[in-house]
Amino acid sequence: MVSRLVLGCGSLGHDIVEEAITWPGRLHVITDEQSRVTALRDESVRATVADPTDPDSYPERTDVVIVADDDPERNRAAATAARAQFPDALLVASTGFGADDETKAAIEAVADRLIDPEQRVVDRILDVSAGDDARRMWKLLAILRNLDGPLAVVTHDNPDPDAIASALALARVAESVGVEADACYFGEISHQENRALVNLLDIRMKNLQSAADLESYGGVALVDHSRPGVNDGLPEDTDIDIVVDHHPPRAPVEARFVDLRSDVGATSTLLAKYLEFFGITPERTIATALLYGIRVDTKDFTREVSGTDFEAAAFLLNFVDAAVLERVETPSMNAEVFETIARAIRNRELQGDALATSVGEIRDRDALAQAADRLLNMEGVTTTLVYGFMNGTVYASGRARGADLDLGETLRDAFDQIGSAGGHADMAGAQIPLGILSDVGADSKESLADVVHEIISGRFFETLRDAPSAPDRDIGPGLTFEYPTPAHDHAEESVDLGDGGQKDEESDTSDVIEE
Repeated sequence: MVSRLVLGCGSLGHDIVEEAITWPGRLHVITDEQSRVTALRDESVRATVADPTDPDSYPERTDVVIVADDDPERNRAAATAARAQFPDALLVASTGFGADDETKAAIEAVADRLIDPEQRVVDRILDVSAGDDARRMWKLLAILRNLDGPLAVVTHDNPDPDAIASALALARVAESVGVEADACYFGEISHQENRALVNLLDIRMKNLQSAADLESYGGVALVDHSRPGVNDGLPEDTDIDIVVDHHPPRAPVEARFVDLRSDVGATSTLLAKYLEFFGITPERTIATALLYGIRVDTKDFTREVSGTDFEAAAFLLNFVDAAVLERVETPSMNAEVFETIARAIRNRELQGDALATSVGEIRDRDALAQAADRLLNMEGVTTTLVYGFMNGTVYASGRARGADLDLGETLRDAFDQIGSAGGHADMAGAQIPLGILSDVGADSKESLADVVHEIISGRFFETLRDAPSAPDRDIGPGLTFEYPTPAHDHAEESVDLGDGGQKDEESDTSDVIEE
């Protein structure tokens, strides 16, 4: 039976171990990263916390040694020690990232086979050097490798599955070239399906409390939104290194690397293609999250879907945990959601086939989206808008089905002058600051709810009378759906809401959607 020893478990080592788990024989991993050892032991892999360059930690014998740290000097030391300890073993060694010619030559002198992960990426890019994707990926790598510290990958507030998965995947791309990265978010993950996804896959993300939490990072990336300070806790003047999003921008986007492609249905699709392009095998957690992100944002491949979305899903299918996906889609519903749905039904107002309803003060904004979904099942209803207020802001969530209108553009027309709004043709949302109305005393909550109802429902129904139609969805070659971006006046202005609410800077189209 073949025995294999892996010394160091950097980005390349991680890929090798994930593959080696499926091979017959024995596998032993030595790394000084406790978290990596814990994860490997959970997969029944023999793993030891020790210095991979110290031969005292090695087993008595092995047939194959794989040296796979990200640091060139550690690989040099480990390869030299392993060759002395196991002179007859097959020794495969990685150069790591940033190795100079002398270090590469020293590793090659003791190794039977040399792996240069940087050259592998170069070769991959040169294979398709004439394409836009290759140029885009080369620029991304250049930016990542020149960061002066780890990368913070920041989602929009209260991230949905698409944002969560995209952050994890971009962090993985960064780690593949030796850059530490964290998936980060402001707010909370409160929707029960989103919580189920995070809990079942044991997803680790950093919950930011303020911009000061980012001081230790050398770079900042935004995923599933494109502007700092718009539905995230970053200052508006934050320098952004990387932006990856699938929503059309509503204002200029400034970053060193920008990948905005509205011809795909999810940001997760773009990140899945990144992984595939670089030859990175996605871990079960990332693959499952990405596929779920694509499914949610495309409404199970029925909304704004393209051929690229199908290709990304096909790539991910080989690595996902189907059992986890099934459990994520059937989470329990908490009492807050039930109460919000009940209030939405109780307070509903119908005009034709459109329904708007105020649920008053809320504690869980994700409950609005679930209520909007449920009310769309009512007989004769094709459009719903459910709204409530918390922490000085009115949140609204809308849904449309079989209606000849573009709901995202409708909500923009209704609320952009007093807040921010947008989304898809059949799923959209809005945020409107309450201004001084939020300062009323506790005994005036009912009065506040009446004022909010008058403003929100009034504007919504008034706008519906001349609502923009939904974009055409003609299927072209390759199952690609074309979604022309509607013309819209994006000029920013400040308008009073009641006696003093001021318009925030406009939000990206998806940032106000609670999916």
